[in-house]
Amino acid sequence: MIDVIITSYNEPKATLKAARIFLANKRKDLRVTVVDPFPEVEKFLRKNVKDKRFNFYPDPGEGKSYALNLLFQEYASSDRRDIFILTDGDVYSSEKALPSIINAFEDKSVGCVTGKPTPLDSRNTKYGYWAHVVFAGIDKVRRRMSKERKLFECSGYLFAIRKAVILDFPLETSEDSIIPYLFWKKGYKIKYIPEAEVYVKNPSNWKDWLAQKVRNIKAHENLSKIAPDMSRTKSFWNEIKEGALFAIKQPRNFCEIWWTAELYAARLYLYYKAFKELKRKKSYVDGWRGEANTETTKTLD
Repeated sequence: MIDVIITSYNEPKATLKAARIFLANKRKDLRVTVVDPFPEVEKFLRKNVKDKRFNFYPDPGEGKSYALNLLFQEYASSDRRDIFILTDGDVYSSEKALPSIINAFEDKSVGCVTGKPTPLDSRNTKYGYWAHVVFAGIDKVRRRMSKERKLFECSGYLFAIRKAVILDFPLETSEDSIIPYLFWKKGYKIKYIPEAEVYVKNPSNWKDWLAQKVRNIKAHENLSKIAPDMSRTKSFWNEIKEGALFAIKQPRNFCEIWWTAELYAARLYLYYKAFKELKRKKSYVDGWRGEANTETTKTLD
């Protein structure tokens, strides 16, 4: 059984598109479940999706990780050929994503598979350019670490895991960070599949950009408490080591040179802000996106 779980937060049109792309595949062993706290979203989706392989699961409102834990147990399987594919309602995957992910699990030593986030934003804007540079850097690192068979964190926008390996995971950090580690500890490999593209609309103003990135950093910093022996791929020092020189090489014109300089300053500030909030005990809270909703990341709604 292949269970696609789409976690969403009141984005019915975008979530409908995300679900339809998976349901376009005619596999009979496929089930697509949308997790959302809004009854009106369920009503909209059931009206527009006439497929027996579609299901809606009311989010109890305790956060994304909490809802995923519930479904991991409800959809549990003892067959390690069965997989979960995890994605969001405010992004959508390429047509190649599903078959590419399934094919990757033909290798029985693979436990987690992650796709390639691809920005929908124009490179001709500052925030769009930032997204293109950062995503290109992430792609470079994941390609290398996957080839070297090292542990690395997956992308919450699109990743997949084998069933029958774990039934739950800690709520105090992001699922795309801790789940690969749990599989790694059990002897499984993590694999990066660039062909499995997932298209992402990134923040287009300072307020949304900062809110999204600070929350992300706080989630990853919690890993030091939850899994102190985990080798981190997302950290302040790794970003300097892997990203500083890479970003300098990305500008194609004077405007992009200036935006790159601003990106350096912005990344330094967001780490300062995140660490300051953590010091004041403002830790990461798994509140899904209702905690810090970023309106400019919505694709259709």
